[in-house]
Amino acid sequence: MFPGRNSFYTYQGLVSAMNAFPGFANSGNDTVRRQEAAAFLANVSHETGGLVHIIEQNQANWPHYCDWSQPYGCPAGQAAYYGRGPIQLSWNFNYKAAGDALGVDLLRNPNLVENDAAISWKTALWYWMTQNGPGHMTPHNAMVNGHGFGQTIRSINGAVECDGRAPAQVQHRVGLYQQFASILGVNPGGNLYC
Repeated sequence: MFPGRNSFYTYQGLVSAMNAFPGFANSGNDTVRRQEAAAFLANVSHETGGLVHIIEQNQANWPHYCDWSQPYGCPAGQAAYYGRGPIQLSWNFNYKAAGDALGVDLLRNPNLVENDAAISWKTALWYWMTQNGPGHMTPHNAMVNGHGFGQTIRSINGAVECDGRAPAQVQHRVGLYQQFASILGVNPGGNLYC
């Protein structure tokens, strides 16, 4: 599935994360479970260039992910909350919330997401299972409740990609989802686009 995978993205790290989020790819019937796994893998592949990149490649964006209106500010520094890990966790408020949920101080130690494979995978599944992002539902809920792959895109990066903003990016995600669904032997279902 990931022939050029960076060795940082270990299978054991993914298993550890899945143990922390037992509902992932374990809700609904076999079709739904496979579709959710394919959707997660497709989005992760898109975000990381096939599990190659651990950190966000566009360094010009790095200083933009600090929301100073948050009461805790940006203690690790203004440019410290750039995208990291399988879902490319970004923004100080996401690092704070993910860290609180995982019992790790990611607000003060955001580098843990790029240095600890289990934490990195856990932040990705934390986002997948619990965060709406710019969408109306979590990516997990989108898949297990039949809203389709397009809603996972909306939840992860919809403010940048959906509604005609970046059709090539959306098409790339959809193509990856169709590829992973085929590998997992499941029909991708409808509502593929956001």
